[in-house]
This record gives sequence, structure tokens and C-alpha cells, in this order.
Amino acid sequence: MTTMQETITARPEKSALDVQLERVCWALFLIMIGALALLPKGLVPAGTWLAGTGVIMIGLNVVRHAKSLRVSGFTAVLGLVALALGISALTGVDLPVLAIVLVAVGLHIVYSALVRR
Repeated sequence: MTTMQETITARPEKSALDVQLERVCWALFLIMIGALALLPKGLVPAGTWLAGTGVIMIGLNVVRHAKSLRVSGFTAVLGLVALALGISALTGVDLPVLAIVLVAVGLHIVYSALVRR
């Protein structure tokens, strides 16, 4: 088992707070999976796992932003996609997720080319 200091030393670009936040989110993720697995199959609606995963990922990035840490665009987008898929499954609405992701990637490329010089 590695200590917090060993983890920070192995990844010097990450602060101790960032590593701690990631650990807490992994713990929440595992708790959510375990809790959902303990419940009877018919009790948990489809999409709950995806929605929960999205909330955890987005929450991580909100806390990172609030603590002036670098927000991970990858996990933020992944969290939004997971949340959208989860909500669509929970509500029974069929979202064109691939089309939405393609538009989001295209907009990001345009933004990067025009704004981030």
C-alpha cells in the first residue's frame, strides 16, 4: 500500500489536495457500486449507475475549481456524458449521445483554435 507522500512524489504535478480529492471520489464510486449491488435488482432503475458516476465526476471538478486546482476537461466531459446518459435512461428519453459528443468535440476544437492561441 502506498502512502500519500509516495503518491505525491510519484506525481509531482499533482498537489496533495488533488490526490486526496481523487481518492475520495474513487471511494464514493466504490461505495455507490457496492450499495447499488446490495439493493434488489428491481429496486434500482436503469441509469442510476451512470447518473451517479456523472455526478461524482462533475462534483470532483466543481470542487477542484472551487479550490483553484486545474479542472480536468476529460473527466468533466465524461461526467456530463455519463450524467446525460443516466438521466436519459431514468426518464426513458432516447438521447442522440454520439451526435451530442461529436458536436461538443467540434465546438471544443473551434474554441481551441480561435481563443486559445
